[in-house]
Amino acid sequence: MPLLVILIVSACASEQPLREPGPAPIRFLLTFDDGPSGAVRNNATKRVLDVLDDNAVQSGIKAVFFAQTRAVNGGGMAAGHRLLLREQADGHLLAFHTATPRHANHRFLPPEELELSLCNGIDDLAAVSGEKPRLVRPPFWSYDARTLDTYHRYGLQMLLTDLSANDGVIYGVNWSWHKHSNLLKHLRLARAGWVSGSLPVVDGVVPIVVTFHDVNSYTARNLEVYLRILLQVARELDMPVAAKPFYDSRVELERAALARTLSTAEHNPRLPGIWNWLWR
Repeated sequence: MPLLVILIVSACASEQPLREPGPAPIRFLLTFDDGPSGAVRNNATKRVLDVLDDNAVQSGIKAVFFAQTRAVNGGGMAAGHRLLLREQADGHLLAFHTATPRHANHRFLPPEELELSLCNGIDDLAAVSGEKPRLVRPPFWSYDARTLDTYHRYGLQMLLTDLSANDGVIYGVNWSWHKHSNLLKHLRLARAGWVSGSLPVVDGVVPIVVTFHDVNSYTARNLEVYLRILLQVARELDMPVAAKPFYDSRVELERAALARTLSTAEHNPRLPGIWNWLWR
């Protein structure tokens, strides 16, 4: 009799319709632009690194830092260089932004100046990490077929973003009332690619690229708040997040980032903020 019950239950269970699997869970891939800060006191980059290492959401988060290696107020200073060394030692991924003294637009640089910046920046980062960087993000999100081809010739793959905190420029007053609504808007736009399957699955999750600026003191002070908001907007949009919502391995981080890079200038993805209007 017990055997008969088991058989009946098993037969009934086999008749239940199979549910279609949904999209893979997402994982937020954090990136930071324009650093490191060269400030001696109240250094924003240092605070960002401290929060990534120890916070109430997920300690030990690893991020991609797109560095300005020779910025006169950052990477070109002793304090900035020490932070590059710390980023590497802490397990983050160093990537190239620019190696000009200022935040120069690569599209407006003569070819020889762009190539010199690439050579210098690659050498600077290789001296810190022991290997050449593989990722680049163009300043001001500004690129064209020429600059993209130049990146590729130097072994660099271009990573843009899905979400942006729009914290790259400070106009006197340095705060934001729209942290939640801004990230919700950007993630809602990215959700279409997640649902359709056009975003790649890497190591069982869909990497969602998020951009901050580690030289922004407001971002540094509120980074843990931003981490909580990212999880909140994912819940609001019914996008399941991986058990580890943020990357904690440099190897997995780089693999995911490379899967999200842009291979051709003919594909024009949405840029964050005003840049989509400005460059498109």
